[in-house]
Amino acid sequence: MSRRAWLALCVLVLAAPVGRGADDPSAVIGEALTRRIIGPDLGLTEVRMFAEAKVPRMPEVRDIASWQAQADRMRAETLRQVVYRGEAAKWRDAPTRVEWQETIPGGPGYRIKKLRYEAVPGYWVPALLYEPEKLEGKVPAVLNFDGHDPLGMFADYKQIRCINLAKRGMIALNVDWIGMGQLKSPENNHGLLNHLDLCGTSGVSVFYSLQTRGVDVLLAHENVHPGKIAATGLSGGGWQTIFLGALDPRVALTAPVAGYSSFLTRSRFASDLGDSEQTPVDLATVTDYSLMTAMLAPRAALLTFNAKDNCCFAADHAPAPLLEAATPVYKLYGRESHLRTHINHDPGTHNYLKDNRQALYRMLGDEFFSGQPGYSAEEIPSDAEVKTVDQLKVALPPDQASLYSLAMGLARDLPRDAALPTDKAAALAWQTSRRDLLGRVVRSHGYTIRPESVATESKDGLNVTFWKLHADTTWTLPAVEFAKGEPKGTTIVLFDAGRKDAGSAVKMLLDKGQRVVAVDLFDKGESKIAERAWLWNLYVSTVGERPLGLLASQLSSVSRWASSKSSALVSILTFGPSSSVTALVAAGLEPQAIGDLELSGAPASLKEPIEAKTLIEKSPTSFCFGLLESFDIPQLVALAAPRRVMIPAASSRAKTELAPLRAWYGLFGVDFQPTP
Repeated sequence: MSRRAWLALCVLVLAAPVGRGADDPSAVIGEALTRRIIGPDLGLTEVRMFAEAKVPRMPEVRDIASWQAQADRMRAETLRQVVYRGEAAKWRDAPTRVEWQETIPGGPGYRIKKLRYEAVPGYWVPALLYEPEKLEGKVPAVLNFDGHDPLGMFADYKQIRCINLAKRGMIALNVDWIGMGQLKSPENNHGLLNHLDLCGTSGVSVFYSLQTRGVDVLLAHENVHPGKIAATGLSGGGWQTIFLGALDPRVALTAPVAGYSSFLTRSRFASDLGDSEQTPVDLATVTDYSLMTAMLAPRAALLTFNAKDNCCFAADHAPAPLLEAATPVYKLYGRESHLRTHINHDPGTHNYLKDNRQALYRMLGDEFFSGQPGYSAEEIPSDAEVKTVDQLKVALPPDQASLYSLAMGLARDLPRDAALPTDKAAALAWQTSRRDLLGRVVRSHGYTIRPESVATESKDGLNVTFWKLHADTTWTLPAVEFAKGEPKGTTIVLFDAGRKDAGSAVKMLLDKGQRVVAVDLFDKGESKIAERAWLWNLYVSTVGERPLGLLASQLSSVSRWASSKSSALVSILTFGPSSSVTALVAAGLEPQAIGDLELSGAPASLKEPIEAKTLIEKSPTSFCFGLLESFDIPQLVALAAPRRVMIPAASSRAKTELAPLRAWYGLFGVDFQPTP
């Protein structure tokens, strides 16, 4: 039977109705594959323990000099190792371009100036500057951020805040956020941030550039006091506020509202697990949000939380670890009164309404208007001055960039140095160096499997063993091993949806004389993380690991274990893009145990998720930071040579991409036909 016919038959069997007789081997196989081995909660428990152990803790604070040195180091390393990686390092050096548009009447005592500024080349941010009509000398200024509100800078509660700031003599900059307001589009979905990561350029850099260039806009204003700049925002705007405040010392007062918590808090309260920009790759290798709160010292900080928050970062759990870290540092500086909290009870839900706004006005009064008579924290009624979207809309250029277009531009010329050597000695050297590079990119682990047999069963010559495969002391991988008679070889089966779908594949392989191991790796099948799985994949990345690297390392270790049982290389059969890329990476890392690969559903290129605008939540292992800089599917296949790689029912694109590899395999004396 040809490989293509075999695949077609597998599809037919998978689609066939259930309800086979008890003596049918397919029924035995199906029951074995769906039997629980580790239970529904272990996946979450193990990833939580794995990630929590890597989160930085607050060091003991002895004196100002030593703490300041640590804070400066964390700030510099976060900017260098997390924010400004890849092309973002060049974007950082570009001047802040600002284009002013029309000025419209605001209300009594203030006007509104429309502007746009360039966060990164081609990506313009619409903004509104609320400016008092009578400006003399230098005055405080407040940078106002959006959260995940589709109205963005047009939201009424945000307009009222900016109006009130202007009526108190401050300059208020109201900026839109990526994916919200005028920047709302499918091509700016925050889940596309990770597409830039795949290209080796930090996606969070676009978000941070939006924030820090807002400070540039304010500092360029002739009436802004450079020592009296504040930042504030709700939810995702609260995250922007703490991220900017911790990393940009030009911000003198930081006032996040319901916007963040420690990574350690997030691992216990799933509501707090932040999305892509809040959980950027490698941030928790350098710092934690509790430490970032301490990094605000001795500058002023008002941390606002809501007592009955129906979204995230509720007052009953979020502030305590932040204050525990920051309070000793503020005491060290003798500035305890500069660190304050406000808990909102009315309405107490996720909001930046009147009570929370008045807390901000009080803080600004104490810090920027101390001793000035007539300053009041009572909100000035301004509802009648709220304007419509059409009144406030800012013109954007027709060729406005997006997260999608930025990623497509970065991916266009990747991978770098894609050409392969043309003689065997150079090919072997290339494989050695690229294998080392691949291990560094995916952060591979050399796990050792400790097998634990849970149960064994035999029926009609079919032997079934249920395993808990312990990868070191970190992971427990459920696996089912099938064998009939004396196997001719061993094949590991991986399905994107887990081993439960592998019934037809297992039966076909058994009929061909194979021992079959069906295993569920990290976040697959029975190992699936029970709660908000894609956010846990982000968590794994922020502590310095890579979900793809975990999968490939686990598969490599299972392959070594399976190979040791028969003293022969094991084959791998996959169904689905994630499992297929996992197998390719594992084969690249492990040449001694992994043999031939058959990859049904393999992508033709790692660029496909970028081109299709696939969100991180749909495919959390597809965006390994920097992988596309050095590897695409052809390079990964080349790394597997001389082992055979088959892609049944391959697309025309895959055939075109892989055709040049026939010459490469020829160097190893192998006739390469990957796409029959």
